[in-house]
Amino acid sequence: MNVADEAAEQHPTLALDDTVHQRVRLGILTIAREADRVEFGFLKEQLGATDGNLSRHLKVLEDSGLVAVAKGYAGRRPRTWVALTARGAEALDRELRALRELVRRLDSATPGRHRE
Repeated sequence: MNVADEAAEQHPTLALDDTVHQRVRLGILTIAREADRVEFGFLKEQLGATDGNLSRHLKVLEDSGLVAVAKGYAGRRPRTWVALTARGAEALDRELRALRELVRRLDSATPGRHRE
């Protein structure tokens, strides 16, 4: 790749979405992708998050239209379920493409080569 091609090509990290890329939010999206819906307690356990921390991240994702949050009951116990929206699936796909491109770029780089 010549210098002009490098200048025209954006670095893969520019495609990362700050809303999606945060560790807990990325975890929520990926876990929700694996199921129709996922229960709050399961997310909390899997991600090692506190109630407040997980709630805050879910609010960001819900406000962005990336997940849908539903409250209900399982028997007499209140429950909160999270489902990935179509918009959330698209955002996750874009994030994964950017991460794959970053890995591809690093894997194909010549070790020790520095760019000015």
